[in-house]
Amino acid sequence: MGESMKNVLTVVGARPQFIKAAMISRQMRSSNRLKEIIVHTGQHYDANMSEVFFQELGIPQPDFHLGISGGGHGEMTGKMMCELEPLFSRVQPDLVLVYGDTNSTLAAALVACKLHIPVAHVEGGLRNHDLSIPEEVNRVVTDRVSRLVFYPTDRALENLLAEGFEGFGCRLVRTGDLMYDAALCFRPPAGRPAQSYVLLTLHRASNTEPESLPEIVSALNEIA
Repeated sequence: MGESMKNVLTVVGARPQFIKAAMISRQMRSSNRLKEIIVHTGQHYDANMSEVFFQELGIPQPDFHLGISGGGHGEMTGKMMCELEPLFSRVQPDLVLVYGDTNSTLAAALVACKLHIPVAHVEGGLRNHDLSIPEEVNRVVTDRVSRLVFYPTDRALENLLAEGFEGFGCRLVRTGDLMYDAALCFRPPAGRPAQSYVLLTLHRASNTEPESLPEIVSALNEIA
């Protein structure tokens, strides 16, 4: 990226993105060639879904907070794009960095692409091949408009190659799993229970519905 300081604009908005961004942000803060500018879309706004992660993971407070949450997928994504476009035009970053598969990811990637700003996508290549799920649409489109696709696994690379990404003019880079890195980084201060344990989080509506949740709990009982 040359010798001069480069501006990397990071866009986050949801809990998993905060955790992943914490690891990359640490590295960028130690670099004398990269300056990070953080934009929080507001997709997750509750203190326990947002602010606590900035505090406990040591993420710098966002330079910009859009405060956009709620509404349908199209409405939310559209509002984010309307706010991000003038912001990107004003800041003129050298790179827009996005994580995962949220509406924040898609909005930032599309705006950056339209403004001819290179996009880097962390967690590229992940697929469940079900376009009825909003996150699948978000990650497929984001990968396609990205200049740098950071993929975590061999399977992710297989997905990208099967979709023809070798011929799209983007760079594919294996990075490993940032969530695993975060777990290793914060395991000592968090401590560990004396007994074996399983950590589970559930939030998708299809998993918490009365028909689905008992099946998940039953499967956990079998594993235990």
